[in-house]
Amino acid sequence: MARFVVLGAGAVGGAVGARLAMSGSDVLLVARGDHGRAIAADGLRLDSPAGSQRVRIPVVETLQPGTLGTGDVVLLSTKSQDTGAALDQVVAAGGPDVPVVCMQNGIANERAALRRFSSVYGMVVVVPGTHLEAGVVVLSADDPCGSLHLGRYPSGSPSPSPSPSPSPSPSSASSPTPTPTVDERAEEIAGALRRAGFWSEVLPDVMAWKRAKLLMNLANALQALCGLEADAADLASAAREEGRACFAAAGLAVTEAATFRQRAQPLGPAPANAAGRQGGSSWQSLARGLGSIETDYLNGEIVLLGRLHGVPTPVNEVLQRAAGEQAWAGSPPGSVSPSALRAALGWT
Repeated sequence: MARFVVLGAGAVGGAVGARLAMSGSDVLLVARGDHGRAIAADGLRLDSPAGSQRVRIPVVETLQPGTLGTGDVVLLSTKSQDTGAALDQVVAAGGPDVPVVCMQNGIANERAALRRFSSVYGMVVVVPGTHLEAGVVVLSADDPCGSLHLGRYPSGSPSPSPSPSPSPSPSSASSPTPTPTVDERAEEIAGALRRAGFWSEVLPDVMAWKRAKLLMNLANALQALCGLEADAADLASAAREEGRACFAAAGLAVTEAATFRQRAQPLGPAPANAAGRQGGSSWQSLARGLGSIETDYLNGEIVLLGRLHGVPTPVNEVLQRAAGEQAWAGSPPGSVSPSALRAALGWT
């Protein structure tokens, strides 16, 4: 493998890129604005429980035509709302045969990438990263730094083997499905990630795992809207129940929650103050005043499935709309109370 090209060197992309570079992999970061300029001038500062390290990594603001070569692998780590523009860069820089790994929340990015590229991989990201300051990324875990399981999209490998997998992952789907093999590139990527300090497995059914992650991420909007300490467990539970109902109506497999916790969450939840760890990705979007938020691809994905399959999704609709309004208004995290969201739903 010639090089990892991390497109979107924020909380997750920056942490993963830095750890890959520290472990000997060839890495190029793509980072815009003040963040990219700070990395170019002084390197990327990675704060973690092991201390603070400044990692010198090549960085560009955008990928230029012809800059991706044979063997390069793009790690796509932008927010989902920025995926289209990011894929435009990759096409211009290397053409349709560049391997693209979607290390993003949600389940829409892989489908978008497959329209443009022949080799697409999904990645289930559980990495406690924070990016609030230009040139600085905080990684709130060590040994392992998180989990980055991946698999080819839509399943396994270009030529699935008829042989059954020796250890299929449990899922909520009851109907039998083909169990394809994994490919060599996925194994090579996983090996590099393990050397970098992450737990990484190759999954033949990666999208079932990403759907399980999406169910967890349905509460991201609540954290951003209501703050880190808000008591909104009832709203989170209701949003996830809607998500499970939509996946069932669509006939989409979802990895069981217990299996997900065992194999994709080896660290458990990080303390809010661990090595600078604060809120999740949606919380960070409001905290940085970015003007956009990924909720359309989290709660909005469930709303879409509900409309396609006749499943009511009132909680996810309210969360999607409220999060979008707060992002557009430039409001900080914690600007909406759980009681206001319950009132919008007509809950007493």
